[in-house]
Amino acid sequence: MGFFSKLQESLKKTSDSFSKGFDNIFNKSKPDIELLESIEDLLLKTDVGIHFVEDFKNKLAKQKYSQESLTKENFIKSISDEIEEILKPLEKNFFREESKKPTITLVCGVNGVGKTTTIGKIAKKLKDNGKKVIVGAADTFRAAAIDQLEMWCKKIDVPIIKSDIGSDPASVAYKALDTAKNQNLDHCIIDTAGRLQNKKNLMEEFAKIIRVLKKIENEAPHETILILDATTGQNALNQVEEFQKITPITGIIMAKLDGTAKGGILIAIAKKFKIPIYALGLGEKENDITNFNAKEFSAAIFKS
Repeated sequence: MGFFSKLQESLKKTSDSFSKGFDNIFNKSKPDIELLESIEDLLLKTDVGIHFVEDFKNKLAKQKYSQESLTKENFIKSISDEIEEILKPLEKNFFREESKKPTITLVCGVNGVGKTTTIGKIAKKLKDNGKKVIVGAADTFRAAAIDQLEMWCKKIDVPIIKSDIGSDPASVAYKALDTAKNQNLDHCIIDTAGRLQNKKNLMEEFAKIIRVLKKIENEAPHETILILDATTGQNALNQVEEFQKITPITGIIMAKLDGTAKGGILIAIAKKFKIPIYALGLGEKENDITNFNAKEFSAAIFKS
């Protein structure tokens, strides 16, 4: 299955939600104002966000649709174009763009969003692109995180630096980067804890990791990627907001798009925060990750 077909399949629940919603709206005869209100309700249900809905509704209200042009196809095209316009500036190919060597990437996200699985996919994709990669298991708060990351690294044949549960995360990060430097590797990916309920502790932990990394590389980290779970809907917005208070986020990877009808949350995040979107997670397998493409994302939602 090609990546676009895989994307369509992953966004099927979101696409079906839009499709059925539009069918219900346009199969009934409604005056203009009621039709706009129905479209507003549909968009809110798909989690595209109030900011997008308000802007789009205002644009529609200013357009002079004749009775003949007031069709489902015209509305879908208008929404699709608007989504692509918002998302297009946020495209960035993390896997191919030249950067420092080694590129130091911190990966963050709350527990349960698929962070470890996504790190495995990132490392695999970089390796497939000819890059030499090392992973640092600096989420030392959870034994499961270390064990799962080690399993992924063995599976894709990528080295890992780890330590015992409860050990200093910054020391793991330091060893990982030191190894990357000494072995002339291309990428050093560092997993971090996701305990937002202990935000103050987490902030201090991040600060220490960065401080220690800068002892080796003054510009570290080059990237800080936030992993989000599409199934959490509006809660993903809160996660972006909270992690930005802890550390500057350079890019987002959205995981678990295949498990929700609310894939529109990516649009809400893009509209509000304007953070680059690096990739989409489309399943559990090691190759189930694809570069983000605004046109393909919009097309997959509307089956165009």
